[in-house]
Amino acid sequence: MIRSIKHDWFSNLKGDTLAGIVVALALIPEAIAFSIIAGVDPKVGLYASFSMAVIIAFAGGRPGMISAATGAMALLMVTLVKEHGLEYLLAATLLTGLLQILAGYLRLADLMRFVSRSVVTGFVNALAILIFMAQLPELTNVTWHVYAMTAAGLGIIYLFPLLPVIGKTLPSPLVCILVLTGVYLVSGIDIRTVGDMGELPDTLPVFLWPDVPLNLETLAIIFPYAVMLTVVGLLESMMTATIVDDLTDTQSDKNRECKGQGLANLGTGLLGGMAGCAMIGQSVINIKSGGRSRLSTLIAGVMLLMMVVFLSDWVSRIPMAALVAVMIMVSIGTFSWSSIRDLKKHPMSTNVVMLATVAVTVSTHNLAIGVFVGVLIAAMNFANKVGNILYVGSEEIEAGRHRAYRVVGQVFFASSERFAAAFDFKETVEKVTIDLSRAHFWDITAVQTLDRVVIKFRREGTEVELIGLNEASATIVDRYAIHDDPAAVEKLMGGH
Repeated sequence: MIRSIKHDWFSNLKGDTLAGIVVALALIPEAIAFSIIAGVDPKVGLYASFSMAVIIAFAGGRPGMISAATGAMALLMVTLVKEHGLEYLLAATLLTGLLQILAGYLRLADLMRFVSRSVVTGFVNALAILIFMAQLPELTNVTWHVYAMTAAGLGIIYLFPLLPVIGKTLPSPLVCILVLTGVYLVSGIDIRTVGDMGELPDTLPVFLWPDVPLNLETLAIIFPYAVMLTVVGLLESMMTATIVDDLTDTQSDKNRECKGQGLANLGTGLLGGMAGCAMIGQSVINIKSGGRSRLSTLIAGVMLLMMVVFLSDWVSRIPMAALVAVMIMVSIGTFSWSSIRDLKKHPMSTNVVMLATVAVTVSTHNLAIGVFVGVLIAAMNFANKVGNILYVGSEEIEAGRHRAYRVVGQVFFASSERFAAAFDFKETVEKVTIDLSRAHFWDITAVQTLDRVVIKFRREGTEVELIGLNEASATIVDRYAIHDDPAAVEKLMGGH
C-alpha cells in the first residue's frame, strides 16, 4: 500500500511539480476558450478544469493524464445552454458522471477494442475541424486589428519554441497570451476581450445543486445530452489513455478511468463547472514536460485555481484574438495531417471509414454519432471481408453414388448465401458427405442455411452425412438445427 502510494505520488517530485505548473499555465486560455464555445461564463470552464484535474488525480486509472473542460464536450453543450440555460447544463453534467461510473462498473471500456484506427483518426480530424469552425464567429465582421492580432499570435506560438533555452522552457500559447495582452493594454485598440464574455471568478468554488425541477420532464431534456457527453467523454479519455500508455510504456486501468471520469464530472457539476474529459493535448504536454505521476495532475489543477482566483483582473483583459490563435493552434495540432497522405496508401474501405466519420461528425456536430457511423461501416467492411473467405470444394467418391463436399472458412450471416450456392442439388447421387472440420458456424443464420442445404438434398432422395463439426459449432447446430426433426421439417415445408 505504502509502496504503491509512493510510486503513484512521490516517485518524480521535481518533474511532476514543474510539469504541473506548465500545464496549469497552458490550461487557462483553453478553459476560457472552451467555456466561450459552450456559451457559458469563463468561470464555468475554469472551475471545471480545476475540479476535474484534482479529482481525477485521485480517482483516475491513468497517472499523469490531464482531465479538464474540453472542446469535444463543449461543442455538445451549445444547444442545451442556448435553449435551457446553465442550470440544465449542470444537471446534465451530474447525470453524465453517473452514467460514466455505471459504464466503469459494466466494464464498457473493453469495447474500445472494437473502435478501429481509421475511426479514431476520423474522430480526431473531425474534432479539429469543429474546433476551428467554432472560432469563425470571432473572425467575422471584425476590424483588421483582430486579424493582425490573430496572425501575430500564431506567429508567436510557432516561432517562439525555436528560440534557444527559453523557447523550450515556457509554453508558447502562454507567451502568446502574455504578449498580445501587453500589446492590447499599451495600444488601447478596441477589440473584444475575455472580460466582455462574462465575469471571471474571484472566489473559490462552492457547493451548489442545480436549480432545476426534479421530474421526468427535466430528465427528458438532459438525458440525450448526458448520453452524448458520456460517450464522447469516455471515447476521448480512452484514446488519451492509450496515447499516454504508449508514451510512458506503461499500462492503465481503463475501467477505473471510466469511474474516475464519472466522479470528476459529479464533482465539477456540484461546483458549478461544465462536463469535461481527458485532454489529449494537455496530457501530452504534461508527459513531455516530465510529468509521470498523479502529483503532476493535482498540481496542475490547484495551480490553475490559484492563478485564476488571484489574477482574475489580468485574465479578464486577455484579447479574444489571442484565444482564437491558441484554438487555431489546437485544431492544427489535433488534425492528423498524415491521414491525407495515407489516402493513397490505405485500402479504400479504410479511407471510407475515416472520411465517413469526419463527414457525419462535422455535419451533425455530434462526435458520438460520427464514431457510431464509423464503427458501423468498419464492422460491415470486416463482415464482408470475412464472409468472402469461404471455400467449398467437392470430390466424387463413387461415380453416380457418392460425392463429398469440404467446407473451409467462417459461415455466418454474411457468408451463408455463398455457402448454400456452392452445393449442386440437381446432381443425382445416393449419398452426400459434408466435411465441416475446417469450418465454423457462428449464428442462427448459418444454422438455418445448413438446414436448407440438408433438407434440399434429402428432398431429392439423397442421404446426407455431416462430419467434423467442432465443439462450438456442434453446440449451436444441435440446439437450433431442425433438419433431423421430421415434424419441424414438415412444418417448414408447409405440411400439416
